Amino acid sequence: MTTLTPAHLADLATPTLPTPAYDRSAVRTGIVHFGVGGFHRAHQAMYLDRLMSEGKALDWGICGVGVLPSDARMAEVMAAQDGLYTLVLKDPDGTWEPRVIGSIVEYLYAPDDPEAVLEKLADPATRIVSLTITEGGYSFNQVTGEFDATDPGVAADLEPGAVPRTVFGLVVEGLARRRARGVPPFTVMSCDNIQGNGDMARRTFGAFARLRDPGLGAWVEANVAFPCSMVDRITPVTTDDDRREIAARFGIEDAWPVVCEPFTQWVLEDRFPLGRPPYGDVGVQLVDDVEPYELMKLRLLNASHQALCYLGYLAGYRLAHDAAQDPLFARFLLAYMEREGTPTLEPVPGIDLDAYRHELVARFSNAEVRDTIARLCAESSDRIPKWLVPVIRANLAAGRDVTLSAAVVAAWARYAEGVDEQGEPIEIVDRLADRLTAVARTQREDPLAFVRADDLFGDLAADPGFTTPYLAALEDLHRVGARALLERLVPDGEG
Repeated sequence: MTTLTPAHLADLATPTLPTPAYDRSAVRTGIVHFGVGGFHRAHQAMYLDRLMSEGKALDWGICGVGVLPSDARMAEVMAAQDGLYTLVLKDPDGTWEPRVIGSIVEYLYAPDDPEAVLEKLADPATRIVSLTITEGGYSFNQVTGEFDATDPGVAADLEPGAVPRTVFGLVVEGLARRRARGVPPFTVMSCDNIQGNGDMARRTFGAFARLRDPGLGAWVEANVAFPCSMVDRITPVTTDDDRREIAARFGIEDAWPVVCEPFTQWVLEDRFPLGRPPYGDVGVQLVDDVEPYELMKLRLLNASHQALCYLGYLAGYRLAHDAAQDPLFARFLLAYMEREGTPTLEPVPGIDLDAYRHELVARFSNAEVRDTIARLCAESSDRIPKWLVPVIRANLAAGRDVTLSAAVVAAWARYAEGVDEQGEPIEIVDRLADRLTAVARTQREDPLAFVRADDLFGDLAADPGFTTPYLAALEDLHRVGARALLERLVPDGEG
Protein backbone atom coordinates (compact mmCIF):
# COMPACT_ATOMS: atom_id res chain seq x y z
CA MET A 1 0.00 0.00 0.00
CA THR A 2 1.40 3.40 -1.02
CA THR A 3 0.48 6.58 0.84
CA LEU A 4 -0.58 9.41 -1.43
CA THR A 5 2.16 12.02 -1.05
CA PRO A 6 4.36 13.88 -3.56
CA ALA A 7 7.29 11.62 -2.69
CA HIS A 8 5.32 8.55 -3.77
CA LEU A 9 3.78 9.83 -7.02
CA ALA A 10 6.37 8.09 -9.19
CA ASP A 11 5.66 4.80 -7.44
CA LEU A 12 1.90 5.15 -8.00
CA ALA A 13 1.93 6.12 -11.67
CA THR A 14 0.82 3.37 -14.06
CA PRO A 15 -0.91 3.37 -17.47
CA THR A 16 -4.22 2.87 -15.66
CA LEU A 17 -3.51 5.38 -12.86
CA PRO A 18 -2.43 8.74 -14.27
CA THR A 19 -0.68 11.11 -11.86
CA PRO A 20 0.30 14.73 -12.43
CA ALA A 21 2.72 14.76 -15.34
CA TYR A 22 3.59 18.40 -14.68
CA ASP A 23 6.07 19.79 -12.17
CA ARG A 24 3.86 20.84 -9.27
CA SER A 25 6.71 22.89 -7.78
CA ALA A 26 6.44 25.14 -10.84
CA VAL A 27 2.69 25.77 -10.33
CA ARG A 28 1.82 29.20 -8.98
CA THR A 29 -1.46 30.14 -7.32
CA GLY A 30 -3.87 32.19 -9.41
CA ILE A 31 -7.20 31.05 -7.92
CA VAL A 32 -8.37 31.12 -4.30
CA HIS A 33 -11.27 28.74 -3.76
CA PHE A 34 -13.70 28.78 -0.83
CA GLY A 35 -15.46 25.48 -0.11
CA VAL A 36 -13.09 22.67 -1.04
CA GLY A 37 -15.35 19.64 -0.90
CA GLY A 38 -16.07 16.66 -3.10
CA PHE A 39 -17.77 18.62 -5.86
CA HIS A 40 -15.03 21.21 -6.31
CA ARG A 41 -12.41 18.47 -6.45
CA ALA A 42 -14.47 16.45 -8.96
CA HIS A 43 -15.15 19.47 -11.13
CA GLN A 44 -13.27 22.79 -11.20
CA ALA A 45 -9.99 21.38 -9.82
CA MET A 46 -10.22 18.48 -12.28
CA TYR A 47 -10.53 20.81 -15.26
CA LEU A 48 -7.43 22.71 -14.15
CA ASP A 49 -5.52 19.46 -13.68
CA ARG A 50 -6.40 18.54 -17.27
CA LEU A 51 -5.00 21.86 -18.47
CA MET A 52 -1.84 21.50 -16.42
CA SER A 53 -1.32 18.01 -17.80
CA GLU A 54 -1.22 19.67 -21.24
CA GLY A 55 1.44 22.10 -20.02
CA LYS A 56 -1.05 24.97 -19.68
CA ALA A 57 -2.36 27.15 -16.85
CA LEU A 58 0.60 26.55 -14.55
CA ASP A 59 0.07 30.05 -13.13
CA TRP A 60 -3.53 29.20 -12.21
CA GLY A 61 -2.99 26.78 -9.33
CA ILE A 62 -5.62 26.65 -6.60
CA CYS A 63 -5.27 27.76 -3.00
CA GLY A 64 -8.16 26.18 -1.12
CA VAL A 65 -9.65 27.97 1.88
CA GLY A 66 -11.68 26.44 4.69
CA VAL A 67 -13.89 28.71 6.78
CA LEU A 68 -16.18 26.42 8.78
CA PRO A 69 -15.24 24.20 11.73
CA SER A 70 -16.20 21.24 9.55
CA ASP A 71 -13.36 22.20 7.18
CA ALA A 72 -10.71 21.35 9.78
CA ARG A 73 -10.50 17.74 8.63
CA MET A 74 -9.97 18.80 5.02
CA ALA A 75 -7.15 21.07 6.21
CA GLU A 76 -5.47 18.09 7.88
CA VAL A 77 -5.78 15.88 4.79
CA MET A 78 -4.62 18.62 2.43
CA ALA A 79 -1.54 19.22 4.60
CA ALA A 80 -0.69 15.51 4.88
CA GLN A 81 -1.10 14.87 1.13
CA ASP A 82 0.13 18.26 -0.15
CA GLY A 83 -3.23 18.83 -1.84
CA LEU A 84 -3.14 15.56 -3.79
CA TYR A 85 -6.18 13.31 -4.01
CA THR A 86 -7.55 10.48 -6.11
CA LEU A 87 -10.54 11.18 -8.35
CA VAL A 88 -12.42 8.05 -9.44
CA LEU A 89 -15.03 8.06 -12.19
CA LYS A 90 -17.55 5.25 -11.67
CA ASP A 91 -18.99 4.00 -14.95
CA PRO A 92 -22.36 2.21 -14.99
CA ASP A 93 -20.68 -0.97 -16.33
CA GLY A 94 -18.56 -1.24 -13.16
CA THR A 95 -15.40 0.28 -14.59
CA TRP A 96 -13.54 2.61 -12.23
CA GLU A 97 -11.31 5.27 -13.82
CA PRO A 98 -8.83 6.75 -11.32
CA ARG A 99 -6.60 9.80 -11.64
CA VAL A 100 -4.47 11.61 -9.08
CA ILE A 101 -5.26 15.34 -9.21
CA GLY A 102 -2.58 17.91 -8.38
CA SER A 103 -4.04 21.34 -9.17
CA ILE A 104 -4.66 22.30 -5.51
CA VAL A 105 -1.22 23.46 -4.41
CA GLU A 106 -2.08 25.29 -1.18
CA TYR A 107 -4.73 25.08 1.53
CA LEU A 108 -5.41 27.64 4.27
CA TYR A 109 -7.74 27.16 7.22
CA ALA A 110 -9.10 30.62 7.99
CA PRO A 111 -9.97 30.09 11.70
CA ASP A 112 -6.31 29.32 12.42
CA ASP A 113 -4.78 32.12 10.37
CA PRO A 114 -7.23 34.62 8.87
CA GLU A 115 -4.38 37.01 8.07
CA ALA A 116 -2.76 34.45 5.76
CA VAL A 117 -6.05 34.15 3.86
CA LEU A 118 -6.44 37.92 3.60
CA GLU A 119 -2.93 38.39 2.25
CA LYS A 120 -3.46 35.60 -0.26
CA LEU A 121 -6.61 37.40 -1.44
CA ALA A 122 -4.73 40.71 -1.63
CA ASP A 123 -1.83 39.18 -3.58
CA PRO A 124 -1.83 40.51 -7.18
CA ALA A 125 -1.21 36.93 -8.39
CA THR A 126 -4.72 36.01 -7.19
CA ARG A 127 -6.96 36.86 -10.14
CA ILE A 128 -10.00 34.65 -9.47
CA VAL A 129 -11.81 33.83 -6.22
CA SER A 130 -14.15 30.90 -6.79
CA LEU A 131 -16.95 29.64 -4.56
CA THR A 132 -18.71 26.37 -3.82
CA ILE A 133 -20.22 27.43 -0.51
CA THR A 134 -23.61 25.70 -1.12
CA GLU A 135 -26.98 27.23 -1.87
CA GLY A 136 -27.31 28.30 1.78
CA GLY A 137 -23.98 30.10 1.91
CA TYR A 138 -25.08 33.38 0.34
CA SER A 139 -27.18 34.72 3.25
CA PHE A 140 -30.16 35.99 1.30
CA ASN A 141 -33.92 35.89 1.74
CA GLN A 142 -35.40 33.05 -0.32
CA VAL A 143 -38.37 35.08 -1.50
CA THR A 144 -37.05 38.63 -1.91
CA GLY A 145 -33.47 37.74 -2.85
CA GLU A 146 -32.20 40.49 -0.53
CA PHE A 147 -29.06 40.10 1.56
CA ASP A 148 -29.69 38.99 5.15
CA ALA A 149 -27.28 40.84 7.42
CA THR A 150 -28.84 39.33 10.56
CA ASP A 151 -26.82 36.12 10.24
CA PRO A 152 -24.69 36.05 13.42
CA GLY A 153 -21.43 35.49 11.57
CA VAL A 154 -22.16 38.26 9.09
CA ALA A 155 -23.22 40.64 11.86
CA ALA A 156 -20.00 39.92 13.77
CA ASP A 157 -17.89 40.57 10.68
CA LEU A 158 -19.57 43.95 10.25
CA GLU A 159 -18.49 45.13 13.70
CA PRO A 160 -15.75 47.81 13.50
CA GLY A 161 -12.30 46.26 13.71
CA ALA A 162 -13.60 42.68 13.53
CA VAL A 163 -11.25 39.95 12.34
CA PRO A 164 -13.14 38.45 9.37
CA ARG A 165 -14.48 34.95 9.88
CA THR A 166 -17.10 34.49 7.15
CA VAL A 167 -16.63 34.21 3.40
CA PHE A 168 -18.20 37.67 3.09
CA GLY A 169 -15.86 39.24 5.61
CA LEU A 170 -12.75 37.62 4.15
CA VAL A 171 -13.48 38.30 0.48
CA VAL A 172 -14.55 41.90 1.05
CA GLU A 173 -11.53 42.64 3.25
CA GLY A 174 -9.32 41.13 0.55
CA LEU A 175 -10.93 43.47 -1.97
CA ALA A 176 -10.53 46.43 0.40
CA ARG A 177 -6.80 45.76 0.70
CA ARG A 178 -6.43 45.54 -3.07
CA ARG A 179 -8.29 48.82 -3.45
CA ALA A 180 -6.07 50.51 -0.87
CA ARG A 181 -2.92 49.19 -2.57
CA GLY A 182 -3.98 50.05 -6.10
CA VAL A 183 -4.29 46.38 -7.12
CA PRO A 184 -7.12 45.59 -9.56
CA PRO A 185 -9.89 43.46 -8.03
CA PHE A 186 -10.06 39.73 -8.60
CA THR A 187 -13.05 38.13 -10.32
CA VAL A 188 -15.53 36.36 -8.03
CA MET A 189 -16.71 33.15 -9.73
CA SER A 190 -19.67 31.43 -8.09
CA CYS A 191 -20.07 27.72 -8.89
CA ASP A 192 -23.13 27.06 -6.73
CA ASN A 193 -26.58 25.85 -7.80
CA ILE A 194 -28.42 29.16 -7.64
CA GLN A 195 -30.25 30.81 -10.50
CA GLY A 196 -28.05 33.70 -11.64
CA ASN A 197 -25.33 32.64 -9.22
CA GLY A 198 -22.98 35.39 -10.35
CA ASP A 199 -25.70 38.00 -9.99
CA MET A 200 -26.54 36.66 -6.54
CA ALA A 201 -22.88 36.82 -5.52
CA ARG A 202 -22.69 40.40 -6.82
CA ARG A 203 -25.78 41.41 -4.80
CA THR A 204 -24.76 39.72 -1.57
CA PHE A 205 -21.06 40.59 -1.52
CA GLY A 206 -21.88 44.11 -2.73
CA ALA A 207 -24.47 44.51 0.03
CA PHE A 208 -21.98 43.36 2.66
CA ALA A 209 -19.38 45.79 1.31
CA ARG A 210 -21.88 48.69 1.38
CA LEU A 211 -22.83 47.92 4.97
CA ARG A 212 -19.18 47.91 5.93
CA ASP A 213 -18.29 51.06 3.96
CA PRO A 214 -20.55 52.70 1.35
CA GLY A 215 -17.55 53.83 -0.66
CA LEU A 216 -16.11 50.35 -0.74
CA GLY A 217 -19.50 48.97 -1.73
CA ALA A 218 -19.73 51.37 -4.66
CA TRP A 219 -16.20 50.40 -5.76
CA VAL A 220 -17.03 46.68 -5.59
CA GLU A 221 -20.19 47.14 -7.64
CA ALA A 222 -18.38 49.23 -10.24
CA ASN A 223 -15.20 47.18 -10.57
CA VAL A 224 -15.62 43.53 -9.55
CA ALA A 225 -16.76 40.97 -12.13
CA PHE A 226 -19.15 38.24 -11.01
CA PRO A 227 -19.61 35.83 -13.96
CA CYS A 228 -22.46 33.31 -13.87
CA SER A 229 -21.87 29.60 -14.33
CA MET A 230 -23.64 26.26 -14.60
CA VAL A 231 -21.82 23.27 -13.10
CA ASP A 232 -22.87 19.64 -13.25
CA ARG A 233 -21.45 16.37 -11.99
CA ILE A 234 -23.11 14.00 -9.51
CA THR A 235 -20.63 13.63 -6.67
CA PRO A 236 -21.75 11.59 -3.66
CA VAL A 237 -20.16 11.78 -0.22
CA THR A 238 -16.97 9.71 -0.01
CA THR A 239 -17.47 6.66 2.22
CA ASP A 240 -15.08 4.37 4.08
CA ASP A 241 -16.06 1.67 1.59
CA ASP A 242 -14.81 3.95 -1.20
CA ARG A 243 -11.49 4.40 0.60
CA ARG A 244 -11.09 0.65 1.13
CA GLU A 245 -12.03 -0.19 -2.46
CA ILE A 246 -9.65 2.41 -3.90
CA ALA A 247 -6.87 1.01 -1.72
CA ALA A 248 -7.66 -2.55 -2.85
CA ARG A 249 -7.97 -1.76 -6.56
CA PHE A 250 -5.18 0.77 -6.99
CA GLY A 251 -2.88 0.36 -4.01
CA ILE A 252 -3.40 3.96 -2.85
CA GLU A 253 -3.83 4.97 0.76
CA ASP A 254 -5.81 8.20 0.29
CA ALA A 255 -7.45 9.79 3.32
CA TRP A 256 -10.07 11.63 1.25
CA PRO A 257 -10.53 10.48 -2.35
CA VAL A 258 -13.44 11.66 -4.47
CA VAL A 259 -15.82 9.45 -6.43
CA CYS A 260 -18.25 10.68 -9.07
CA GLU A 261 -20.14 9.86 -12.25
CA PRO A 262 -18.38 10.10 -15.65
CA PHE A 263 -20.62 12.94 -16.88
CA THR A 264 -19.39 16.49 -16.38
CA GLN A 265 -20.46 19.87 -17.72
CA TRP A 266 -19.39 23.45 -17.05
CA VAL A 267 -20.96 26.43 -18.80
CA LEU A 268 -19.24 29.69 -17.90
CA GLU A 269 -19.93 33.32 -18.69
CA ASP A 270 -16.72 34.59 -20.25
CA ARG A 271 -16.16 37.71 -18.12
CA PHE A 272 -12.73 37.79 -16.47
CA PRO A 273 -11.01 41.21 -16.50
CA LEU A 274 -7.73 39.83 -15.13
CA GLY A 275 -7.75 36.79 -17.38
CA ARG A 276 -8.61 33.14 -16.82
CA PRO A 277 -7.23 29.69 -17.60
CA PRO A 278 -7.89 28.47 -21.18
CA TYR A 279 -10.90 26.48 -19.96
CA GLY A 280 -12.28 26.03 -23.46
CA ASP A 281 -9.34 23.76 -24.29
CA VAL A 282 -10.68 21.11 -21.90
CA GLY A 283 -14.37 21.24 -22.72
CA VAL A 284 -15.73 24.15 -20.70
CA GLN A 285 -18.45 25.98 -22.66
CA LEU A 286 -17.59 29.69 -22.60
CA VAL A 287 -20.69 31.71 -23.44
CA ASP A 288 -22.16 35.19 -23.25
CA ASP A 289 -25.38 34.02 -21.58
CA VAL A 290 -25.43 31.14 -19.09
CA GLU A 291 -29.10 31.45 -18.13
CA PRO A 292 -30.66 28.91 -20.57
CA TYR A 293 -28.20 26.21 -19.46
CA GLU A 294 -28.48 27.19 -15.83
CA LEU A 295 -32.29 27.01 -15.76
CA MET A 296 -32.19 23.69 -17.63
CA LYS A 297 -29.96 22.19 -14.97
CA LEU A 298 -31.71 23.71 -11.94
CA ARG A 299 -35.25 22.92 -13.09
CA LEU A 300 -34.60 19.51 -14.63
CA LEU A 301 -31.66 17.89 -12.84
CA ASN A 302 -31.73 19.59 -9.43
CA ALA A 303 -35.51 19.76 -9.14
CA SER A 304 -35.76 16.13 -10.29
CA HIS A 305 -33.40 15.09 -7.52
CA GLN A 306 -35.93 16.63 -5.12
CA ALA A 307 -38.75 14.85 -6.95
CA LEU A 308 -36.90 11.58 -6.42
CA CYS A 309 -35.61 11.88 -2.88
CA TYR A 310 -38.56 12.53 -0.53
CA LEU A 311 -40.92 10.17 -2.30
CA GLY A 312 -38.13 7.63 -2.63
CA TYR A 313 -37.26 7.81 1.06
CA LEU A 314 -40.89 7.49 2.12
CA ALA A 315 -41.28 4.49 -0.19
CA GLY A 316 -38.35 2.77 1.51
CA TYR A 317 -35.45 3.51 -0.83
CA ARG A 318 -32.11 4.63 0.60
CA LEU A 319 -29.97 4.77 -2.57
CA ALA A 320 -30.81 7.07 -5.47
CA HIS A 321 -30.14 4.52 -8.19
CA ASP A 322 -32.57 2.01 -6.67
CA ALA A 323 -35.38 4.56 -6.79
CA ALA A 324 -34.46 5.81 -10.28
CA GLN A 325 -34.43 2.26 -11.63
CA ASP A 326 -37.99 1.71 -10.38
CA PRO A 327 -40.23 2.18 -13.47
CA LEU A 328 -42.83 4.03 -11.39
CA PHE A 329 -40.30 6.61 -10.21
CA ALA A 330 -38.72 6.90 -13.67
CA ARG A 331 -42.18 7.65 -15.11
CA PHE A 332 -42.76 10.29 -12.48
CA LEU A 333 -39.40 11.99 -13.09
CA LEU A 334 -39.88 12.09 -16.84
CA ALA A 335 -43.45 13.32 -16.45
CA TYR A 336 -42.36 16.13 -14.11
CA MET A 337 -39.57 17.19 -16.45
CA GLU A 338 -41.70 17.06 -19.60
CA ARG A 339 -44.96 18.51 -18.30
CA GLU A 340 -43.83 21.05 -15.72
CA GLY A 341 -40.06 21.63 -15.79
CA THR A 342 -39.44 21.98 -19.53
CA PRO A 343 -42.33 24.38 -20.30
CA THR A 344 -40.63 26.98 -18.07
CA LEU A 345 -37.43 26.91 -20.16
CA GLU A 346 -36.31 28.84 -23.19
CA PRO A 347 -34.53 26.91 -25.98
CA VAL A 348 -31.06 25.83 -24.87
CA PRO A 349 -28.41 26.21 -27.60
CA GLY A 350 -27.03 22.87 -28.70
CA ILE A 351 -29.19 20.79 -26.33
CA ASP A 352 -31.87 18.25 -27.26
CA LEU A 353 -34.06 18.55 -24.17
CA ASP A 354 -35.85 15.23 -24.71
CA ALA A 355 -32.51 13.42 -24.88
CA TYR A 356 -31.30 15.42 -21.85
CA ARG A 357 -34.31 14.33 -19.77
CA HIS A 358 -33.75 10.65 -20.53
CA GLU A 359 -30.03 11.03 -19.94
CA LEU A 360 -30.76 12.40 -16.46
CA VAL A 361 -32.77 9.33 -15.51
CA ALA A 362 -29.93 7.14 -16.78
CA ARG A 363 -27.43 9.14 -14.72
CA PHE A 364 -29.57 8.87 -11.61
CA SER A 365 -29.75 5.10 -12.23
CA ASN A 366 -25.96 4.57 -12.19
CA ALA A 367 -25.60 1.90 -9.50
CA GLU A 368 -21.84 2.40 -9.22
CA VAL A 369 -22.19 5.95 -7.93
CA ARG A 370 -24.30 4.83 -4.94
CA ASP A 371 -25.58 8.31 -4.22
CA THR A 372 -27.73 8.31 -1.11
CA ILE A 373 -31.32 9.47 -0.87
CA ALA A 374 -30.41 11.16 2.42
CA ARG A 375 -27.82 13.39 0.71
CA LEU A 376 -30.44 14.54 -1.78
CA CYS A 377 -32.92 15.24 1.03
CA ALA A 378 -30.46 17.36 3.03
CA GLU A 379 -30.78 21.15 3.31
CA SER A 380 -34.14 21.17 1.57
CA SER A 381 -34.96 24.68 2.80
CA ASP A 382 -32.03 25.95 0.73
CA ARG A 383 -32.96 23.86 -2.32
CA ILE A 384 -36.71 23.67 -2.90
CA PRO A 385 -37.17 27.48 -2.88
CA LYS A 386 -34.40 27.90 -5.46
CA TRP A 387 -35.01 24.88 -7.69
CA LEU A 388 -38.70 23.95 -7.58
CA VAL A 389 -40.68 26.95 -6.33
CA PRO A 390 -39.62 29.00 -9.41
CA VAL A 391 -41.04 26.22 -11.62
CA ILE A 392 -44.33 26.35 -9.74
CA ARG A 393 -44.51 30.13 -9.96
CA ALA A 394 -43.71 30.22 -13.68
CA ASN A 395 -46.36 27.61 -14.48
CA LEU A 396 -49.02 29.24 -12.33
CA ALA A 397 -48.32 32.59 -13.99
CA ALA A 398 -48.78 30.95 -17.40
CA GLY A 399 -51.98 29.17 -16.34
CA ARG A 400 -50.33 25.74 -16.52
CA ASP A 401 -50.77 22.74 -14.23
CA VAL A 402 -48.49 22.19 -11.21
CA THR A 403 -49.85 18.86 -9.96
CA LEU A 404 -46.52 17.03 -10.00
CA SER A 405 -44.49 19.90 -8.53
CA ALA A 406 -47.07 20.31 -5.78
CA ALA A 407 -46.75 16.61 -5.01
CA VAL A 408 -43.00 17.04 -4.53
CA VAL A 409 -43.56 19.87 -2.06
CA ALA A 410 -46.14 17.70 -0.26
CA ALA A 411 -43.59 14.89 -0.10
CA TRP A 412 -41.08 17.26 1.50
CA ALA A 413 -43.74 18.32 4.01
CA ARG A 414 -44.51 14.67 4.81
CA TYR A 415 -40.79 13.80 5.05
CA ALA A 416 -40.24 16.77 7.38
CA GLU A 417 -42.53 15.14 9.95
CA GLY A 418 -39.46 13.08 10.81
CA VAL A 419 -41.09 9.64 10.70
CA ASP A 420 -41.26 7.40 7.63
CA GLU A 421 -44.12 5.18 6.46
CA GLN A 422 -42.84 2.31 8.56
CA GLY A 423 -42.83 4.46 11.69
CA GLU A 424 -39.04 4.73 11.77
CA PRO A 425 -37.42 8.08 12.66
CA ILE A 426 -35.95 10.23 9.87
CA GLU A 427 -32.86 12.31 10.59
CA ILE A 428 -33.71 15.71 9.10
CA VAL A 429 -30.53 17.51 8.00
CA ASP A 430 -31.49 21.13 7.46
CA ARG A 431 -30.58 24.47 9.01
CA LEU A 432 -34.31 24.91 9.75
CA ALA A 433 -34.86 21.32 10.89
CA ASP A 434 -36.40 22.06 14.31
CA ARG A 435 -38.80 24.64 12.94
CA LEU A 436 -39.79 22.59 9.88
CA THR A 437 -40.46 19.42 11.86
CA ALA A 438 -42.52 21.24 14.47
CA VAL A 439 -44.72 22.78 11.77
CA ALA A 440 -44.94 19.58 9.70
CA ARG A 441 -46.25 17.67 12.69
CA THR A 442 -49.29 19.98 12.87
CA GLN A 443 -50.35 19.47 9.25
CA ARG A 444 -52.68 16.51 9.80
CA GLU A 445 -54.92 19.00 11.60
CA ASP A 446 -53.85 22.06 9.58
CA PRO A 447 -52.90 20.78 6.12
CA LEU A 448 -51.54 24.10 4.80
CA ALA A 449 -49.35 24.79 7.83
CA PHE A 450 -46.09 23.79 6.13
CA VAL A 451 -46.52 25.93 3.03
CA ARG A 452 -47.54 29.04 4.96
CA ALA A 453 -43.83 29.66 5.55
CA ASP A 454 -43.64 32.78 3.41
CA ASP A 455 -39.84 32.94 3.66
CA LEU A 456 -39.77 29.64 1.72
CA PHE A 457 -42.94 29.70 -0.40
CA GLY A 458 -44.04 33.32 -0.61
CA ASP A 459 -47.82 33.42 -1.11
CA LEU A 460 -48.29 29.95 -2.62
CA ALA A 461 -50.50 28.91 0.30
CA ALA A 462 -53.08 31.42 -0.95
CA ASP A 463 -53.12 30.20 -4.57
CA PRO A 464 -55.73 27.48 -5.28
CA GLY A 465 -53.84 26.47 -8.41
CA PHE A 466 -51.14 25.19 -6.07
CA THR A 467 -53.05 24.30 -2.91
CA THR A 468 -55.63 22.06 -4.60
CA PRO A 469 -53.10 19.51 -5.93
CA TYR A 470 -50.87 20.01 -2.87
CA LEU A 471 -53.65 19.09 -0.44
CA ALA A 472 -54.67 16.09 -2.54
CA ALA A 473 -51.09 14.82 -2.61
CA LEU A 474 -50.56 15.37 1.11
CA GLU A 475 -53.78 13.50 1.89
CA ASP A 476 -52.63 10.55 -0.24
CA LEU A 477 -49.24 10.52 1.45
CA HIS A 478 -50.88 10.32 4.86
CA ARG A 479 -53.61 7.88 3.83
CA VAL A 480 -52.06 5.47 1.31
CA GLY A 481 -48.37 6.39 1.00
CA ALA A 482 -45.85 7.50 -1.62
CA ARG A 483 -46.18 4.63 -4.09
CA ALA A 484 -49.94 4.88 -4.24
CA LEU A 485 -49.68 8.63 -4.80
CA LEU A 486 -47.33 8.10 -7.75
CA GLU A 487 -49.55 5.39 -9.17
CA ARG A 488 -52.40 7.90 -9.17
CA LEU A 489 -50.29 10.68 -10.71
CA VAL A 490 -48.51 8.63 -13.40
CA PRO A 491 -50.45 5.42 -14.05
CA ASP A 492 -48.71 2.53 -15.80
CA GLY A 493 -48.72 3.11 -19.53
CA GLU A 494 -47.98 6.83 -19.27
CA GLY A 495 -44.64 8.50 -20.07
